[in-house]
Amino acid sequence: MYGTPSVFLTEEGHLHIQMHLVKGEDLAVKTKFTIPLKEWFRLDMSFNGGQIVVTTSTGQDLKDYHNQTISFREDFHYNDTAGYFIIGGSRYVAGIEGFFGPLKYYRLHALHPAQIFNPLLEKQLAEHIKLYYERCAEVQEIVSVYTSTVQQGDRRQEACDLRNSYLDLKLRYGRPSMCRALLWEKELKAKHRSLFQALLEMGLVTVPRNQSESVLEIGGRMFEKAVKRLSTVDGLHQISSVVPFLMDASCCGYHKASYYLAVFYETGLNVPRDQLQGMLYSLVGGQGSERLSSMNLGYKHYQGIDHYALDWELSYAYYSNIATKTPLDQHTLQGDQAYVETIRLKDDEILKVQTKEDGDVFMWLKHEATRGNAAAQQRLAQMLFWGQQGVAKNPEAAIEWYAKGALETEDPALIYDYAIVLFKGQGVKKNRRLALELMKKAASKGLHQAVNGLGWYYHKFKKNYAKAAKYWLKAEEMGNPDASYNLGVLYLDGIFPGVPGRNQTLAGEYFHKAAQGGHIEGTLWCSLYYITGNLETFPRDPEKAVVWTKHVAEKNGYLGHVIRKGLNAYLEGSWHEALLYYVLAAETGIEVSQTNLAHICEERPDLAKRYLDVNCVWRYYNFSVFQIDAPSFAYLKMGDLYYYGHQNQSQDLELSVQMYAQAALDGDSQGFFNLALLIEEGAIIPHHILDFLEIDPTIHSNNISIVQELYERCWSNSSEESFSPCSLAWLYLNLRLIWGATLHSALIYFLGTFLLSALIAWTVQYCQSVSASGSHATPARAPRDPTAPTASPSVTPAADTSAQDQPTVTNNPEPRG
Repeated sequence: MYGTPSVFLTEEGHLHIQMHLVKGEDLAVKTKFTIPLKEWFRLDMSFNGGQIVVTTSTGQDLKDYHNQTISFREDFHYNDTAGYFIIGGSRYVAGIEGFFGPLKYYRLHALHPAQIFNPLLEKQLAEHIKLYYERCAEVQEIVSVYTSTVQQGDRRQEACDLRNSYLDLKLRYGRPSMCRALLWEKELKAKHRSLFQALLEMGLVTVPRNQSESVLEIGGRMFEKAVKRLSTVDGLHQISSVVPFLMDASCCGYHKASYYLAVFYETGLNVPRDQLQGMLYSLVGGQGSERLSSMNLGYKHYQGIDHYALDWELSYAYYSNIATKTPLDQHTLQGDQAYVETIRLKDDEILKVQTKEDGDVFMWLKHEATRGNAAAQQRLAQMLFWGQQGVAKNPEAAIEWYAKGALETEDPALIYDYAIVLFKGQGVKKNRRLALELMKKAASKGLHQAVNGLGWYYHKFKKNYAKAAKYWLKAEEMGNPDASYNLGVLYLDGIFPGVPGRNQTLAGEYFHKAAQGGHIEGTLWCSLYYITGNLETFPRDPEKAVVWTKHVAEKNGYLGHVIRKGLNAYLEGSWHEALLYYVLAAETGIEVSQTNLAHICEERPDLAKRYLDVNCVWRYYNFSVFQIDAPSFAYLKMGDLYYYGHQNQSQDLELSVQMYAQAALDGDSQGFFNLALLIEEGAIIPHHILDFLEIDPTIHSNNISIVQELYERCWSNSSEESFSPCSLAWLYLNLRLIWGATLHSALIYFLGTFLLSALIAWTVQYCQSVSASGSHATPARAPRDPTAPTASPSVTPAADTSAQDQPTVTNNPEPRG
C-alpha cells in the first residue's frame, strides 16, 4: 500500500523508515535517537546505494546534532520515479500533527547536510514556539488541577479565594473548608490573571471525567466568553481585553481561538500588528486541524504572501486536510455550519431575498408550501436542510417538508430527496422498502438523480454490480456527475462487470468528468492524481492540485457559518461584527469574502482606519484579483487604485492598464472604456496587452484607430439598451474626427458662406411672418415637456408570483446517493 521509501514519526519521537529492497524484501528500521515533539528542528535524510543517513539539528539555533547511518547489502526500490512524492501524509497515511518548514528534495544524488542551504525564513519562530508550549503547559496544569478539584466534589474555587461576610459565617459554623489543592503561588496568579478570573466566573458544576476533555471544554467556554464580548455593538473595541482569554483557550486545545489570534495579529485588528505571532497561532491552529487555520496556511503558501514561502506542495497538504473533511461535514447534521453561498454586498437584488425564519421571503415560501406548491416545498426544505439564504440549519424541519412534498405531490425531485433521506436515516428512521419504491417512481419520471440512486441501491445493498453499472451508465448519459464518479469507483475497485482487474486510467477519466460537473469526491481524486503524477493521463501539476483541492475546501460548512454571521451582521447594520467575521473569512483566501470586506472598508473607511493596521481596500481587492474567476469589478477597482495611487501606494499606469485589460477580457464594458480614456490622455498600451485583447496593431496603425475599436467593444458589451457612456463616447470621438477633417478642407469657406446666408434669409422671413400675423394672433399650444409622461401614471397589476419566479441562490445541493 505504501510508496517506498516511507518515513513515519512515532508518538515517542522515533523515525520509522520503511523500504522495499530491489530483490523484493520489505524491511523497516527505527532510529536509536528521538527528535523533540514540540520544538522546531531540521531533518536531513539521504538514501544512497543501500545506505540511509539520518541527521537532525535541534536546540537553540539548531546547533545540537543527532546522526545515524544504517547500511544494507542492496539498494532500495524507489516509487518516487513514478512521480509519487508527498510530504504531510497521503490518503493512506495520516499527516503529522505539526507544521512544516521549507523543503528541498534531491532525486538523483545525495548531498551532505552541510552542502544544503535551506534556512528557516523566520528564525525567531522557533523561540516563539518554545515559549508558547511552555506557557501552555502551565495553563493546562492549572485547568487540570481546578477541574480535578471540581470532580472530587470540593467546594467551588470562589469559597477558597474570595471572602465575604456570608462565606465567613458559613465557613465558621458550617463544614470545614476543603481548599487543600488550590493554594496557588502569587506569581502564578499574577502571570495568569485572566485564566483565574475565567475559572472563577464559570461556576463549573460538572465537567467531563476525562482530563483532556475537561481541559478542552474549559477552552471552549473561554472562547465563547470572548466571542460574546466581540459580538457587542462595539465588539472591535473589546479585542485587546479578550486576547488573554483567547490565548488561554488556545492553550487548552480549542483552536478556533488560535485562528482568531492569528488573524488579529496578521491584520493588526485593534492589536499591534505582529506577523510572527500571527504565523505562530496559524501554525498552532493548523496543527490542531482547525479548518480555518489550515485554509489560511494553504492560501498563504499558495500565493506566497505575508512572509509565507510560495510552496504548492505544502499548500496542498493543508488544503487537502480540510477538503477531505468537507463532504463528511456536509452530511453531519449538527455543528456550526451553513452552506457557502456567493453573495456579494454590491448585489442589492440578492441581498433583498436574504431572510430568516420570521422573514417575509421565508413566510411567503412557507405559505405556498402549505398550500401544496411543490417548488416552494422543495426550496423551503433545501434552505432548512443546508442552512441557506439566512435560514438556520434545521434538518428535522427540512425532512418534514421533504416528506410532505413527496407524499402529497407528484414532483420527482421531492420524491427523490425524501427517498435518499429514508435510505440514509438522516433525522428519520430508515425505511429501505419505501425508499426504493419512491426512488423507482422518481426514476420513471426521468429524473437522472433517481436513476443514479437506483444504481447506488443495487451497489450498496444488493452487491449487484451489473445492475448498478447499468443504471449508472444510463444516468451518466443523462449528465449526472454522481454516476460518472460511481463508474470510476467500479473501475478503481476492479469490479466493473466484464472488465478484469483494476483500471486506474479509466477510473481517473470518470473522476475527471465528475469533477467537471462539480462532484466533490471526484475533484479530490483528481487533485491527488495531479499532486502525485502517478497516472499518465494526469501529469504532475502541483499548482493545479492546489486549485482543485482549494475549490473543495472552500465549500466547508464551518467556513460558511462564519461568512453567514458576517452577512447577517451587515444586513442588521452591526458594522463591528460584520467587519470582524469578514476579516476572519477573507484571511482563509475565499474571494467573495475578500471583495465584500474591501466593500465594507469603502463604505466605512473610519472603521477600517481605526481598527485595522492594514490598507484594507488595497489588500483585499489586491488579494481577490489573484483568485480564479475573480469578479471584473475587482479588476476595475485595482485599476483605479493603481491609476490614482492609494494612501502609501504610488501610481502605476502600467499595472492600471493590466487591470483594466483583464476586466475588459472578462467582457466588462467599463474596462474597454477606461482603456480608451487612458489612450486619449496620452498613455501607451503595450503590444502584449493589445494581443491579450486580440487587437492587431498592424490593422490599427494609430492610437485613434485603437480608441475607436475600444469604444465599439465597450458599446457592444454594454448591457444598457439606450445610449450608454460607451456609445456617447464613440459618437463624440467620431464627431471630433469629422469636424477635424472638415476644418482642414478648403470647402469650409464655401460651406460657411452658404450657412451664413441661409441663416440671414430665415431670420428676415421669420420677422415678416410675425409682423403680419400680429393683429389676429391666437394663443399657441405650449410645447410638451419631453420628460413628462404622455399619460397619467397607471398602476401595474402584480404578476402571478409562483415559486419559480422567486429569486433563488444557484447551485443548490440536494441529498443524493
